[in-house]
Amino acid sequence: MPLTPEKPSAEGKAIRMAEKIIQKEQIEITVPDGPPLLSVRNLSVHFNANNTRTEAVSDISFDISAGETLALVGESGSGKSVTALSILRLLNSPPASIPGGQIIFDQVDLLTTSQRILRGVRGNDIAMIFQEPMTSLNPLQTIGRQIGETLELHQGMGKTAIRQRTTQLLTQVGIDNPDTRLKSFPHQLSGGQRQRAMIAMALANHPKLLIADEPTTALDVTVQAQILDLLKRLQRETGMAILFITHDFGIVRRMADTICVMKGGKIVERAPAAEVLDSPQHAHTKLLLAAEPKGAPPKSDPGAPVIVSATNLKVWFPIRRGILRRTIGHIKAVDGVDIAIRQGETLGVVGESGSGKSTLGLALLRLIGSKGKIAFLGRPIDTLSNRAIRPLRRDMQIVFQDPYGALSPRMTVSDIIAEGLSVHDQNISQETRDQRVMDALLQVGLDIKTRNRYPHEFSGGQRQRIAIARTLILAPKFIVLDEPTSALDMSVQAQIVDLLRQLQRDHGLTYMFISHDLRVVRALANHVIIMKQGKIVEAGTATDIFENPTSEHTRSLLAAALDTSPKSPVGLPPKDRNRAN
Repeated sequence: MPLTPEKPSAEGKAIRMAEKIIQKEQIEITVPDGPPLLSVRNLSVHFNANNTRTEAVSDISFDISAGETLALVGESGSGKSVTALSILRLLNSPPASIPGGQIIFDQVDLLTTSQRILRGVRGNDIAMIFQEPMTSLNPLQTIGRQIGETLELHQGMGKTAIRQRTTQLLTQVGIDNPDTRLKSFPHQLSGGQRQRAMIAMALANHPKLLIADEPTTALDVTVQAQILDLLKRLQRETGMAILFITHDFGIVRRMADTICVMKGGKIVERAPAAEVLDSPQHAHTKLLLAAEPKGAPPKSDPGAPVIVSATNLKVWFPIRRGILRRTIGHIKAVDGVDIAIRQGETLGVVGESGSGKSTLGLALLRLIGSKGKIAFLGRPIDTLSNRAIRPLRRDMQIVFQDPYGALSPRMTVSDIIAEGLSVHDQNISQETRDQRVMDALLQVGLDIKTRNRYPHEFSGGQRQRIAIARTLILAPKFIVLDEPTSALDMSVQAQIVDLLRQLQRDHGLTYMFISHDLRVVRALANHVIIMKQGKIVEAGTATDIFENPTSEHTRSLLAAALDTSPKSPVGLPPKDRNRAN
C-alpha cells in the first residue's frame, strides 16, 4: 500500500493503534507475495572533500521483502553503514552526494519524495538502531522522555499510555527496574543498557522495516541472545523486514535469510544465507568466514611483580529521593572486589552489562571515586591527590568502549594520537612526534595518509583503532581495555588481538581486558574473573574457566557465547520460516 502523508485524527489514531497492538500481540502474520518492501537499485554514494571524491558505495542493488532478514556483511569501511544511512537520507550533503540510483520503499522512491513524507517514514515505517548509542541519545533528556517522544509524535499517545508502553519496551529488551530507568539519563547507563534503550526506541512504533546497524555490538552474550530472539519473534508476529548490518557471522547464521557481502563499496557476493555460509564463492567471503581471534596469550610468570592490585574495592552510587535529596540506598556497582595483576599477564573481566566491569577498570585507574586499597607498582594510590597521581597517568592508560565519545570532534587524528605526547613528552621535536604518530597508526592497521582527517570521517571500527593508537603511543605499563574490539569486524579483531599479544611480548605490558566476547578473552587472557551485580562469582586461570566452570552463571555465559548454532530455521524463505516456527 503506498505511503500516505495525510495525518489521521486523534480518535482515528487511537483506534488504529489499539487494532495494531491486538493484531501484533495475538496473531502471526504470514509474509505476502508481491513486490519487495524495499528495493535498492544501482545506488552510489560519493563523499567530496578537499577537491577529492571518494566513492563509498558503488552501484549496489538488493531487495528485502516483508518478513525477510537481509544481512549486509563486510569489513569496517566497506560501505555497510553508508548504505543504511542512505535509505533514510541521513547523510549530510555536502560532503555526501548520491549521484544515481533508486530506493523504493512501499512503492515510493525515498530519494525523490518530499521531506514531509520522509518525516512520516522515519521512526514510524522505517526505524534504525545506530551503532553508537551515546552519540545518538540526547544527553539532556531521560531515556523515558526520548522513547516517549517517538510515541507521541507518530502515535499521538497520552502521558499514561506512553509511560506504560515505554516500560513495556524496556522490559522487552532486558533492562532491569524499567520504572527506575525511565528517569535515567544516558550517562547513567552502561554501554549495553544504552544500546538496549536504542533498540526499544526503534521498536516503539512497530516499524515495517528495521535497519539494525551493529545492534548487539555493545551487549553481553546473554542479552544479545535475548535481543536476537526478540527481533525474530517480532518479525514472525508482524511481518517486519530487517536490514541487519554486522561483522559477526555467528549472528548472521542465526538471523539472515539472505546475505550480501560488501567490499570497497561493492556487493561482491549475494545469495541465500545457507549458500553463503556453507559454500562461499568469493575469496573475500571465505576470508571473512575464516577470520576470528586465534592463538593463546603469552605465558604468565607466577613470580613476576604485581603491577596493580585492589583489596575490598567498592564503588557505591547513592540513590537520592525527595526535595532534600536524601540518600535512601546505594547501587553497588563494585562490591568488595579483590584482584592482583602481575607484569606481562592479562586479566580478562567478563560479565553481563551492568555487572560492574567498566566501573572496576575506572576505579583501578582512579578515574572515579572508590573505597578500598589500590596499589600500582607497589605504591598505594587510593589516597593520592589528583595532582600527585598525574605523573603516573602515562603508565596507566585506558581504551574506552565508545570511541566516538572518547575522541574530540574538533581535533585531527594526528593531534588526538599525539595529545599524550604533548603532556608527557613536552620536549619532543615535531619530526619525532609525527613519526611516532605514523608508527602508531601503522600498528593498528590504518593508513598514515588519513592522519589529518577528523573522527567523523572514519567508520566505527576505524575510530576504535584510533583510540587504541592514542594509548599505545605512550608505551604504558598497564592498560585497561574496555571492550576495545566490540566495534571491529572479525578480521580486524584478529589483527588487534595479535597486535596486543605482540606488544605484550615485546614490552612486558599488563592488561585488564573487559569484554563480553569470550572468544577474544580466550585468545588474550591468562586469568579470568566473572562478575555479577558488582561481585566476583568465579575466578581462575583461563583454562579452568573455559574448560571447567564451577558456577551456573559462568556456564550460562559460555553457552550463550560459544554456541553459534541457529536457534530457529535459518536460511529458509520467510514464509517457510514462519511455518517452521
